[in-house]
Amino acid sequence: GYQPCDPQIICNRVNHVQTCLEELGELATKRRKELEDSRQLWAFFQEMEEAEAWIREKEQILAAKTCGRDLSSVLTLTNKHKSMLGELGNRRALLHQSMKKGEQILAKKRLGSGGIQEKMREVRLRWKKLEEVTGLHQQRLQEALNFFQFSAETDDLVAWLQDTYRIVSSDDFGHDDYSTQALLRKHRAVVEEVEKHRAAVLALRKQLTFLAPEHRQGVDIQIRVVEVEQLYGEVAEVAVLRQQWLQDALAVYRMFSEVHACEVWVDEKEQWLERMEVPEELDEVEVVQHRFESLDQEMNSVMGRILDVNQVVQQLVDGGHPSSEEVRACQDHLNSRY
Repeated sequence: GYQPCDPQIICNRVNHVQTCLEELGELATKRRKELEDSRQLWAFFQEMEEAEAWIREKEQILAAKTCGRDLSSVLTLTNKHKSMLGELGNRRALLHQSMKKGEQILAKKRLGSGGIQEKMREVRLRWKKLEEVTGLHQQRLQEALNFFQFSAETDDLVAWLQDTYRIVSSDDFGHDDYSTQALLRKHRAVVEEVEKHRAAVLALRKQLTFLAPEHRQGVDIQIRVVEVEQLYGEVAEVAVLRQQWLQDALAVYRMFSEVHACEVWVDEKEQWLERMEVPEELDEVEVVQHRFESLDQEMNSVMGRILDVNQVVQQLVDGGHPSSEEVRACQDHLNSRY
């Protein structure tokens, strides 16, 4: 009782299965596309959440950061801030890529993409605020760095001026011509250094104007600058006085040396005159006469040296030298002997 199937029925069944398979493939492709779009959408929102979390973390760090208490702490904070700026640059590049993905999703106009634009706007605003806060913190760090550098340089200048003041106010003027000349050479080198520091002291006021208002308007820093200027003025004034005193001391020692040389000459001539006997022979008389002629020339020369001594003494006395009485006594003694 076998009845063969109509071939048309088989063809219809095969065509039906083929059509169903094609429809299933289309549904699978559509489903895969929708799943891929959904994955991209939620990946975008996840990246946005990560970006917001990162921004919140940096905002909290910046809100808690101080600008340091001294130069060392400010330098440490500045280095840390530079590291954060590097992180900020890397995060900015990642955020730019995420925003690009969001714009691509919006361009496709898929379902469920309604909140993308709002999220992008929100993240952009928070990112802009973070960059503003970062810039302000960097500015405050730079202002603090300028202030503490200014303070450190001022402290170094004060320390140098105090050390220099101790040097130029020394009461050591040497004990002879050689030692006083050595002190005078050293003092002239110190005076040159003092003059070189004049520009640094005069620049303090100008540097002060470059500081932030809350720093430059502080009473302590204003007083500090005035103290430095006054201290420099004292150092320069005492340095000039010490140089004059050293020159006076040198003149005194040279005067004493000259007086000593003249007195030695007077002693020699006195001894020669005391020991001299009137010769009996003509030849010997001529020799003595020749020596007296030489003595007369030497006396004229010594007289010039004594006049120079008297001139130096008068200058020292007129200048109010502390050893004026001793110098005057030495002059009187020399003049009386001559």
